[in-house]
Amino acid sequence: MTNIERYESASLQASEVVTKSFSTSFSLGILCLGKKIRKPIYGIYGFVRVADEIVDTFFEVDQSKVLDDFENETYLAIQNKYSSNLILHAFQSVVNTYAINQDLIKSFFLSMRADLSEKNHDSQSYQKYVYGSAEVVGLMCLRVFTNNDKNLYDKLEAPAKKLGSAFQKVNFFRDIREDYNEKGRTYFPGFEIDKNLNEKQKSSIENEINSEFEEALKGIYSLPRSSRFGVLLACRYYKKLFKKLKSTPADQVMSKRIRVNNFQKVLLIPTTFALSLLK
Repeated sequence: MTNIERYESASLQASEVVTKSFSTSFSLGILCLGKKIRKPIYGIYGFVRVADEIVDTFFEVDQSKVLDDFENETYLAIQNKYSSNLILHAFQSVVNTYAINQDLIKSFFLSMRADLSEKNHDSQSYQKYVYGSAEVVGLMCLRVFTNNDKNLYDKLEAPAKKLGSAFQKVNFFRDIREDYNEKGRTYFPGFEIDKNLNEKQKSSIENEINSEFEEALKGIYSLPRSSRFGVLLACRYYKKLFKKLKSTPADQVMSKRIRVNNFQKVLLIPTTFALSLLK
């Protein structure tokens, strides 16, 4: 192994550590992917997590400048095919290997930047935010899953966007109290936090998410076997979380964080594996 190969391996390991440190659900899904595509997906999620933490955690720094610097370093890493930042080195390797469109990356950073300035959303800014923060991440992963097969990518592009959107909206639902109390943000349009969430608003959001899950599932079963099991597992985990959120009264969604414990996640594995073999 050359030093370049060692460096790339170390960078991907760094992204794996970051991913596992912040998300047990996605880490479990990635472990159920084919061995050859796990590292690239870690490369994407490690990058996404670092950007997310810049705007969500480190409030004591000049977040706007730090995010600007991180974005500029990202494009420079892609251009040079190298970065002294291990997370960015891993990400550029994935971008260059799988020809990920930089427009997706630009949209992602636009959404990250919106978290620094927009505390409430209308329908237009909401859709733009969800696209940049979640749908484009699904599309980046799809480039890896389809291994540069353009026809398959084009076929699965719409379902991949729906899945990313559904995941993000479930996260919004789950984190609704934390986002408002700690960050002063509300994502769902028309939601007035001071008047609390009512059942009518909650039902409308649920119908939107449910429709997206249905569209996403159609695409999951058309994924290559190397990615189908892992993606289906992540989807079923989120659907389980969504089911718990739906069964929780509106006032309680605002008063506690709903979650699925690790034991329940593990229980999904055998049935999901069987389902992934059906088509």
